[in-house]
Amino acid sequence: MKRLLTFVVISLIPAFSFAMGLDEKIESKFKPFSDLVFNIVFSSVNIAGMDVPIVLIVLLLGALFFTLYFNFANIRYLGVAINAAKGKYDKMDHHVGETLYGDPTPNDDGDVFETPMKEGVIGEVTHFQALTAALSATVGLGNIAGVAVAIALGGPGATVWMILAGFLGMSTKLVEATLGVKYREIDENGKVYGGPMYYLKTGFKEKNLSLIGKILAAMFAIMVIGGSFGGGNMFQANQAAAQFKLLFGIDSGFVFGVFMAVLVGIVIIGGIKRIGKVTEKIVPFMGIMYVGAAIVILVLNFQHIPEAFKIIFQGAFAPDAALGGIIGVIIVGFQRAAFSNEAGVGSASIAHSAVKTRFPASEGIVASIGPFVDTVIICTMTALVIIITNIDGNLFNYANLDEANNVIMNSGQHLGGVDLTSVAFDSAIPHFSILLTIAVILFAFSTMLSWSYYGLQGWKYLFGKGTTVDLVYKFLFLFFVIVGASSSLDSVINFSDAMIFAMVFPNMIGLIIFAPTVKKEIKHYLDSIKNFYEQKAA
Repeated sequence: MKRLLTFVVISLIPAFSFAMGLDEKIESKFKPFSDLVFNIVFSSVNIAGMDVPIVLIVLLLGALFFTLYFNFANIRYLGVAINAAKGKYDKMDHHVGETLYGDPTPNDDGDVFETPMKEGVIGEVTHFQALTAALSATVGLGNIAGVAVAIALGGPGATVWMILAGFLGMSTKLVEATLGVKYREIDENGKVYGGPMYYLKTGFKEKNLSLIGKILAAMFAIMVIGGSFGGGNMFQANQAAAQFKLLFGIDSGFVFGVFMAVLVGIVIIGGIKRIGKVTEKIVPFMGIMYVGAAIVILVLNFQHIPEAFKIIFQGAFAPDAALGGIIGVIIVGFQRAAFSNEAGVGSASIAHSAVKTRFPASEGIVASIGPFVDTVIICTMTALVIIITNIDGNLFNYANLDEANNVIMNSGQHLGGVDLTSVAFDSAIPHFSILLTIAVILFAFSTMLSWSYYGLQGWKYLFGKGTTVDLVYKFLFLFFVIVGASSSLDSVINFSDAMIFAMVFPNMIGLIIFAPTVKKEIKHYLDSIKNFYEQKAA
């Protein structure tokens, strides 16, 4: 492995030099195409005087449909989700199929036909590792920077709608993760291949619509590859490098890019098992560090908490709210939540499909925790800190942004989202910006790990599952880590972000059509839990 990493790093240096020379050329040539794709994916309709992206409407209507169709399973089964993530049901979950646990007797060739895999093969990662791997892709700069801009733009009331959208997104994650396990494929070595590519292909084939399924699956695979190189890689590396350079006063991002590429390479060469082992440590650590700091600020400013909640609820329903009245605030809150937790994009189901289980719904229910942690907890904490510190310090006026969506501070500074969050935390905890820089780098690193796996699965779906195919993708991914940290290819990154949200359209079609299958899987899993513990009690 050390030889391989050395070869990769040495090979990347001349490639980097070549890429840097093409930086401006790529930007100028690619921009028209990037703008076209971006405008198509984020095309809008006017609602109450505001342009609302159609993709946002699809995400929210889909989430509302799943919440109602599954009778608020996102809330009712939250306890089951936590227990499953902790491993409480692992004994039942991994048990060989037997009639008394709700499974049929194996057929003539030894296959328990209701289970989602070959017998004796139970996946690659635990429920908790799958959850943290998926969370590592969504918990990141959106929680730090995006929420800050949303609150500054929409006012404190956007927090209410952000939380509501987070709860709705839990239902969508439940559906897509269940399908990811249900239709995953496992090779003779026990490696898992799953995600929308597979449930679109196989699910539509079961309905005698094989061609439609193959087209939608191929579309998704292409988009997830593009998204992994841009939004899941270059953007993360670029923002982490910017924070690193700001903290240490270093002008070049090349050294940082090489350093990140080596770290990412060490992990992703080991596949989802190593990714899961790393993220199960990083995600709780960075979550506790960030949320812990937020709780400290809330405790130090406890006298402002009642006032903060008052202005949050007033802003959520006030006709004269910060941006375009109540409709504007709702849109801002919903958009931030939907774009933060990515429920409906389908990417997370790729990580969840690698879980060790024979009950698809077990991981679907666990996956529903994702938007709760990402949006309801972490995004809300960011919002509360910004609101409370603004009450105390009068740092800025809501809905006062420049053309680049930078917040115009009362001091006259124009700050981006990360900077605004940093100022808010720094005002209560001196020098917190140092910890925030560490958090940004960790968030970016963990996001790159998971998105490398997402993109690799799409790559393998299109080009095959050989070792050479695997290494080609990983080499390209590490190359783009350095490019992202060292240059500013805005159009390429915008194009990649558009690719990520273009994934919503083929994925949501499958989720809605296969919803009845998910309902059966949920019943099967819950009945199995009940039967298992009744038999133990007997």
